[in-house]
Amino acid sequence: MLILTEITVREFVGVLSSSSPAPGGGSAAALSGALGASLVAMVCRLTIGKKGFEEHEALLKSSLENADSIAKDLLEAVQKDTEAFDFVMAAFALPKATDEEKTIRAATIQEALKGAVYSPENIADKCHKVLEIANGIIDKCNPNAMSDIAVGALEAWTGLQGAVLNVRINLPSIKDTEYVNSKQKWIAEITGEGERLSEEIKTSVSKKI
Repeated sequence: MLILTEITVREFVGVLSSSSPAPGGGSAAALSGALGASLVAMVCRLTIGKKGFEEHEALLKSSLENADSIAKDLLEAVQKDTEAFDFVMAAFALPKATDEEKTIRAATIQEALKGAVYSPENIADKCHKVLEIANGIIDKCNPNAMSDIAVGALEAWTGLQGAVLNVRINLPSIKDTEYVNSKQKWIAEITGEGERLSEEIKTSVSKKI
């Protein structure tokens, strides 16, 4: 099995641009979020210990720890999202010659589709957390790193939006109406909150550069 996080950037881009459907948008969204978290972590490191920021050190250290943890989780999600897609494809490939086989196949497909929703849902949640962290330190960090935290927020917002799209594309195939309704509500909430945070960060950065 190809481990996406253990190949070079050039190789990853090559795999992504191939005719294979996976890795696809979900893995790309996870990587975007990981890059955003890493940039936020960098900004924390560029501020901690610097004169004039002593009163914010506890917040910055906590933010750094969280950003590093999220970056690690999102890197793992690059691989996990591809595996979730593979499970869906394997479910569709199950035999369907008899009524029993059809029943097993249908149930397995539904289970796999929910797994394919969980993966990008998790990615979006973590990207949202990156935006929260960035917004929490935007006025308390090294002003020379404003462009870095802005790019980090953009990467996180892009990752969030991409992950949400990967949730949405699977919902029409899921027959559990209550489940689908709950995910649609989640989509509206996280997209609205993500947009709000993104705009707040953009406004703060614009005032500083």
